[in-house]
Amino acid sequence: MDAFSQILSGVQLNGAVFFRAEFSAPWGVSTSGAKAMAATAGVGAEHLVLYHLVIEGRAFIELIDGQRTELSPGDIVVFPNGDPHHMGSGAGERPFPDYGISAKIKARDLSPLHAGGGGDISRFVCGYMSCDPHLSRPILGGLPPVFKVNIRTDPSGLWLENSILHLVEEAASGRMGSEAMLAKLSEALFVDTLRRYVASLPEQQTGWLTGVRDPIVGKSLGLLHSRIAHPWTIADLADEVGISRSALVQRFTRYLSEPPMTYLTRWRLQLAARSLERTARGVAEIAAEVGYESEAAFNRAFKRQFGQPPGRYRSDQRALPAQQS
Repeated sequence: MDAFSQILSGVQLNGAVFFRAEFSAPWGVSTSGAKAMAATAGVGAEHLVLYHLVIEGRAFIELIDGQRTELSPGDIVVFPNGDPHHMGSGAGERPFPDYGISAKIKARDLSPLHAGGGGDISRFVCGYMSCDPHLSRPILGGLPPVFKVNIRTDPSGLWLENSILHLVEEAASGRMGSEAMLAKLSEALFVDTLRRYVASLPEQQTGWLTGVRDPIVGKSLGLLHSRIAHPWTIADLADEVGISRSALVQRFTRYLSEPPMTYLTRWRLQLAARSLERTARGVAEIAAEVGYESEAAFNRAFKRQFGQPPGRYRSDQRALPAQQS
């Protein structure tokens, strides 16, 4: 399995479509951001990725800092960190009216909302993707606050769009099982969108996403992620990918700004931290699971990374929900 798939398989993506609309110009809506959306939709997720898929007409997206993106039919615009934003036809006074959107989201009502000033029509479907913010960091950390791709450029994108529209209709009519199928297709749409975005990145760009695309770095990442507990050395990894040690370190560092073994150590400790937070397994077991033969060595490495030993980290993390409630 490639590194991109390894990461996605581990972050437990959960998708859903939460809103469908048909607006006539002038119109505009404001989204308060992922936390507010999670509260409105009743989603207990740590991290939400928001997206809008334009089915018909044109619209604009504007972040709070003024960054503006124009949208056309077939465009899907993604907010990897769920940033607050405005969406509209380009006219209309702010603040925009709610149009009853919050009530529809709370009621999980997927029937289309009709609103606006009676001009040109824009139709779109909105959704979210929940995921583990820590384990998805390699992907999410390499993405801008907002990006768009068009999914009507090939048959697979058209199939996804048509399938989602069909299932939205079924879900709105209450047909059994349609919401579960829609959730899975929403996840597939997100993955397909990421793949299209990565494919569009320029050759000279660096970062985890373009590193995955590189044949040597991508293979290295795939090996490290698939065999996390293996006692890797740089010589072993270089032999596996068929390149010299110095060339591997240079190429890997060019994309990820750190050598392979440094990357592996940080990722192992990130996985260990999530196990400490979410499981009752002992420290020694978790240490072995992520490739440490010595619990003492694991404790030292963990403290360097997180500023406290594993046991204290676990107790502090478990105390957070009580402190926040």
